[in-house]
Amino acid sequence: MSSKLRGAMAVLLGILSGMPWAIGAEDRPTITREQDVPPYRLPDPLVCWDGTVVKDRKTWQEKRRPELLKRFEEEVYGRTRLGRPAGMRFVVRDEKKGVFGGLGTQVRVGVLLEGREDGRKMELLMYLPAKGRLPVPVFLGLNFDGNYTTTVDPDLPVPGHYAMGLFHNALTDHRPEEASRGIHQHQWPYAYALEHGYGVVTAAYGEIEPDAPDRWKEGVRGLGPEPGPGDWGSIGAWAWGLSRAMDYLQTHPRVDARRVAVFGFSRLGKAALWAAAQDERLALVISQQSGAGGVALSQRLFGEDVEHLTTKLGHWFAPDFAKFAGKESEMTVDQHELVALLAPRPILILSGTTDHWSDPRGEYLGGRGADPVYRMLGSEGLSAREWPRPSEFVDSRVGYYLRPGGHDVTFEDWQVMVRFADRHLR
Repeated sequence: MSSKLRGAMAVLLGILSGMPWAIGAEDRPTITREQDVPPYRLPDPLVCWDGTVVKDRKTWQEKRRPELLKRFEEEVYGRTRLGRPAGMRFVVRDEKKGVFGGLGTQVRVGVLLEGREDGRKMELLMYLPAKGRLPVPVFLGLNFDGNYTTTVDPDLPVPGHYAMGLFHNALTDHRPEEASRGIHQHQWPYAYALEHGYGVVTAAYGEIEPDAPDRWKEGVRGLGPEPGPGDWGSIGAWAWGLSRAMDYLQTHPRVDARRVAVFGFSRLGKAALWAAAQDERLALVISQQSGAGGVALSQRLFGEDVEHLTTKLGHWFAPDFAKFAGKESEMTVDQHELVALLAPRPILILSGTTDHWSDPRGEYLGGRGADPVYRMLGSEGLSAREWPRPSEFVDSRVGYYLRPGGHDVTFEDWQVMVRFADRHLR
């Protein structure tokens, strides 16, 4: 089969999976049948590089966890080169009470990363319950094309930051447009979260850093030295932005900063996972179809693979990740160990039955592979020993839900998210 034909087949797969930007790897066909998955062997998350077997929390926390985190920095996401900027400050833009029929309060906050309005900044959109016991738990996650795309509220300004235009018609020169207002509102059922006593906080990922390899200097990586070998990519930048949002949430009197659930869909699920691996203030993690480079196993060749990620989307990762394209078996870490870095915090993994590009079974196995670490730390881990059937909710410490359908965020996903949070954050 020619490389052009393989590429065309991968594009078709991406469309069928709800991912119209997916382009297949050039050197091998995309695997979409379980019987075609070649054998693989995963590294043991409880065996250190020097052969030490981890049997207690102290060895995990002081020896194994730091070396796994370092290896993910070296091989996958890169080293995060910035901490909290010394001059960063917060500005409350607006507060509007009685939104969604009186259910909540809308708060808009500018996170001025350089301490000034004309510098790099991130705009937070917050919805907090109007009633109930204070302080409240919140869901924190990034959105794709701007806060104004998550709701039809006419008072939210059309932003000026870079927007990709994903899941709808491409934007002119990546500039947000009025026509996109509310385009993603089905993914953000704010009223439902408020009814159940949760706040929701979001910001646009393109404001933290444009999702383009030649525009990194416009984003937060431009605040530090030029990225070199082993340095962070865009996923690292977006993850860093989530931690800066967490910095603000720790200052808000109506938010319980000990009960913040970080979540993300698709590439933003990858960012949420990496943020939580580095920032242990994030109490609960939700991976919504994060796929390859997220919670799905890399060495299990199904759907998107490392070659596609590093050929088409290499700016997301550390430069060294590309050396594993077509050589996944040579990786010294895999994504089950990323999940293990979250232990013993709860994580919910959400998949879609027809989202083959994200490898739903590989996502389940990413959680399953972390189970020994959770259990060593005294937690129940992932209770399902076999890949669950569609619509079967596994509500263990490592949770899993396979929703019928493709690559999207649905109201059903949010129902499961709230159920999971009710058990693990209340």
